Amino acid sequence: MAASGGNGRSTTASLLASGLASSGSTVVLDLSPRLSSPWPARLAEQGADGLAALPPDQPLTRTAVQQACATATGTNGSQWHVLSDGREWHAQPLTLPGPPAAWYQLAAIGGWQVVVADTVHPLGHDLLAARCSGEPGLTRGWYGLPYAVPVVCAAATADGVQALQQAVMALHAEGMPLQRTVVVLVGTSDGRPPAPVRAGATMLSARTAAVVQLPYDPNVRAHGLMAARLRTRTRQAAAYLTRAVLAAAHAAWGEPLPGAPQPAPLQPVVPAL
Repeated sequence: MAASGGNGRSTTASLLASGLASSGSTVVLDLSPRLSSPWPARLAEQGADGLAALPPDQPLTRTAVQQACATATGTNGSQWHVLSDGREWHAQPLTLPGPPAAWYQLAAIGGWQVVVADTVHPLGHDLLAARCSGEPGLTRGWYGLPYAVPVVCAAATADGVQALQQAVMALHAEGMPLQRTVVVLVGTSDGRPPAPVRAGATMLSARTAAVVQLPYDPNVRAHGLMAARLRTRTRQAAAYLTRAVLAAAHAAWGEPLPGAPQPAPLQPVVPAL
């Protein structure tokens, strides 16, 4: 999640999926509209049908869900899936499900052990809107899923950290479990982070499960999510992020994690005679 766009969510999701794939079968679920997301290009390269091949009003099988995905190979050689909308740019937009529980159900049908959801909603705005409307909101829905470890991203700039701190205050005000929330500060340039970023990281490290500094990597900037070569510092930060997410999950629910609850299957509809 993030408080606004342009905070490295998809890059973080890619690195996290690569790291977690060694722990179990992994999928990245892309919640972004097709023309604002970097993930559809991966499906187009492999000719995968993506979300368009999964009609929401018909029963789905594990084989069908997994065949709709593209396959990615991480920097450590691990493989994982990507599920996005890979159609041509001019195709009619899909109506993607809003409730996080719907995506959880889809992941359960696909049979994955690890799910990385690349969300698109602005974190702080969603919390405030939910409070004013009396609705649960998307953020609370994601937090409420079994064994969910929220990863909140922000650009490692003064403005990015300010938006992040506001979002964390909103999370705290709504009683969200910050003790299993991991913060990622995504570098936008080489060099030491600015003083406001360092101060923000110190403050947030006392309130959250972990604060990860993801350094700027020109290979990601030049070649996108699937950059084959990453700087050593990027690999180290990605490994630390993976360990932090797993540690937060184990601290909250034990090690090994218990079996996740399965959504109840829908009963077939029998037409009345």
